[in-house]
Amino acid sequence: MTIKEIAEQAMVSPATVSNVLNHRNNVGEETRQRILQICKEMGYDIHKGKKKKPAEDTNTILFNFSEYERNFYLKIIHGISDYVYSRDYDLIICTNKSCEKYMDPSHTSGTIMLDMKCKNDTLIQKANEGYPIVALDRIMNVPNIKSVVVNNYSPMSELVQGLVDKGYRRFGYIAGIDTLDNQERYQALKDVLQKNGIAFSRENYFLGDYYEKSGYRSARLMLLSDNIPEVLVCANDNMAIGAIKALKQEGLRIPDDIAVTGFDGTEMAEVMGLTTVDIPDYERGYLAAQFLLQNIAGGCSFDVFKIAAKVHWRTSTR
Repeated sequence: MTIKEIAEQAMVSPATVSNVLNHRNNVGEETRQRILQICKEMGYDIHKGKKKKPAEDTNTILFNFSEYERNFYLKIIHGISDYVYSRDYDLIICTNKSCEKYMDPSHTSGTIMLDMKCKNDTLIQKANEGYPIVALDRIMNVPNIKSVVVNNYSPMSELVQGLVDKGYRRFGYIAGIDTLDNQERYQALKDVLQKNGIAFSRENYFLGDYYEKSGYRSARLMLLSDNIPEVLVCANDNMAIGAIKALKQEGLRIPDDIAVTGFDGTEMAEVMGLTTVDIPDYERGYLAAQFLLQNIAGGCSFDVFKIAAKVHWRTSTR
């Protein structure tokens, strides 16, 4: 007998059954008794595998992030830690290589996920077992998973339209890896250019990986063309900074010869005068932690929450 079969008999979700078996207090008493009675009738051992410490007793949450050298993680961690510590919770930080080990009620009460290397199937399996999750890097319509994502499309549309209004017509784009963030940012670029009747040449699409080095490499490749873009739109600040270094190395003036934009709003973007989209990462982490603790307590709405971001114009564009 499996939890799924018990859920079908009780006409509830597997997550609800798991919550009852893990002694969580987010299930109504009538439903709880019905599930326990079905377990008894069907011979399911409700103590099976219960040697682990219940999640609600751990008072520890997990933040799992990718291994990219991206400064915005520090702001997110700061926001997460401020909230959880104020609620007497502890915080564990890890990367994908060890996240499944710690995404377990014996170690943590729930997880904030920001690592696309952790597959959807893993998150769905954990959520179906009643384990609370907040996803910062993907949208998932699954019980026990709250998606808190950046509204990338609107500010990128505003940025690109602003560039068009400034007279730019030849665009280049340095993409990050294939994440929801990159997909939405690139789609916004294409949609705005199409709306304005501006063609985008695929030869001006360069694939990066969010590291500064990949922005530098992409800009070097772009310079091999006889017809370089007037403006280079980058999927994040790190790659934009790498591109600016490569362009300046070849004697090009920013923005007189070519303009450059980023996305994230890092401290280095301000130092280098980079036009970018500022994401409130501290608040992003704080909200994620708040939603996760609501999820753990059983009082969380699972509607997608989108974080607003705003364009910040600086001297890398005219």
